[in-house]
Amino acid sequence: MFRQFIRALEPVKNRLTRAVAGSSNGAAKSDSNNFARNSQTKEQKLSSTLKNSLPGITYISIEDISGGCGAMYEINIEAKEFRGLSTVKQHRLVTESLKSEIAEMHGIRIHTTPTKIDDK
Repeated sequence: MFRQFIRALEPVKNRLTRAVAGSSNGAAKSDSNNFARNSQTKEQKLSSTLKNSLPGITYISIEDISGGCGAMYEINIEAKEFRGLSTVKQHRLVTESLKSEIAEMHGIRIHTTPTKIDDK
């Protein structure tokens, strides 16, 4: 009975061995892509989300102020999209962009600044 169990696990063992050895099959590539995606820091994820939703960002700074646990962030943004908007509307743009990420947080501090218009 034990031998039958070991034989049943053989295909799983072979698949794991190929993935670890770095074979060129699709499963190994998918695993490495997942690892790269998951190894991104939360700050990088927040930054890329904001840059995708607000392409006029000229400055962005995201800092984990929770001591490293990722529960609270301070975000400083300067963007063209903030021109002519009240502070409340600027913050709404940011919170709408990060809606799913904010659901996982304890708190967030947002500081926004509209990009200055060049007088040239």
